[in-house]
Amino acid sequence: MLDLAKLAREIPGISKHLSQEAAASHQRLEKAKVLLQQAKVRQEELLEIREQWSDRLIFAAATPLEDLDTCIDIKPTPESHSVFATDGSQISPSHHEIAYCYLINIGRIMLHYGQSLHPLLDSLPEVYYKPEDLYVSKQWGIRTEEWMGYRRSVCEAQMLAEIACRWVLPPGSHYDVPNLAMVDGSLIYWFLDALPAEARDCILNPILAAWEQLRETKIPLMGYVSASRSTEATNFLRLQACPYENPNCVVNCSRDEVSENNFNPTNRHPCQVVEPLRDANLWSHLLAPGQRSTLWESNLHILDLYDESQRVYFCYVNVGSEIARIEVPAWVAKDSSLFDRSLSIMLSQVSKGYGYPVALAEAHNQAVVRGGDRARFFALLEQQMIRAGLKNVGISYKETRKRGSIA
Repeated sequence: MLDLAKLAREIPGISKHLSQEAAASHQRLEKAKVLLQQAKVRQEELLEIREQWSDRLIFAAATPLEDLDTCIDIKPTPESHSVFATDGSQISPSHHEIAYCYLINIGRIMLHYGQSLHPLLDSLPEVYYKPEDLYVSKQWGIRTEEWMGYRRSVCEAQMLAEIACRWVLPPGSHYDVPNLAMVDGSLIYWFLDALPAEARDCILNPILAAWEQLRETKIPLMGYVSASRSTEATNFLRLQACPYENPNCVVNCSRDEVSENNFNPTNRHPCQVVEPLRDANLWSHLLAPGQRSTLWESNLHILDLYDESQRVYFCYVNVGSEIARIEVPAWVAKDSSLFDRSLSIMLSQVSKGYGYPVALAEAHNQAVVRGGDRARFFALLEQQMIRAGLKNVGISYKETRKRGSIA
């Protein structure tokens, strides 16, 4: 039980720290605005510098494809359009339950506007219980719980491609209706970069194959990142702030002295003058509601494993409730009319969802597994095991005591 009386003594210190941080954040913001204007004047030169010294930089700086201070109004939404979305949830495996298995539940959403068609709102569960599902990741030193999360990402991508392509392609005959496939979160699976190559291929290749299905069917794909913590765009300003003639971080700056998570002002280098300012914080002071920022190309290392047409581009959009990071594959970004139309559909989804895309919110609601669902799943599993003649079916004594405390 949480002792609120003891906790209350910690609150004043937190408030004081947050007040100090707010003042420091304002100073970093003002410095970032100055750097942005200076970098705009030298933008072509900085682009050449980034390209020439990219292998010597110890930070990931995105490449701007438009003027740095770009602010473009998003066009109105087409009257008739469709939106597809998926999201996933899971029941994690536990040795204390009646059976060691896990469940992945994928919420599926199809919403049609201006077409007098019924929506699709449902979910598809799948149980993983075979040894090849439970223990395949052990050969790479990956925990089953972690592997389950990766598998969920694959299921979400494959299900999204399946429902969207099935609807759009004949005999669906909805090929000419504007549409958009949305996912919750980033299209950049940066967390896979640390995995062994064989394990990474088992996850990334099926996802990229699903994306390729969408590309072949000309269904634009978009990742909606709420409360983005990215600094890829503001990192480009570090090239302007660099005091050295050449931004050779390997030679000029010791990797041991400064790490990405070390923001102590006493040992930061001059190019880190605005850290840890996030991209969304900067563009919240530049964009009016309904506007998008500069289009950027991400240069994270994991994208070297993507096909050229699937490399991720992004921009920031003031959706009214927040500054959202919007990511699309290269083939969508390079088709200006398709990109603009996708942004307009996304903004309409945020409006209909009162601050968050309604398709993504509904996909989450369909996918989420609540405590009661978990109990019913294991109860159903227990019944089937008893019917099959299995003996000693039950949870561990530890789990029993946790569920029925006598304290």
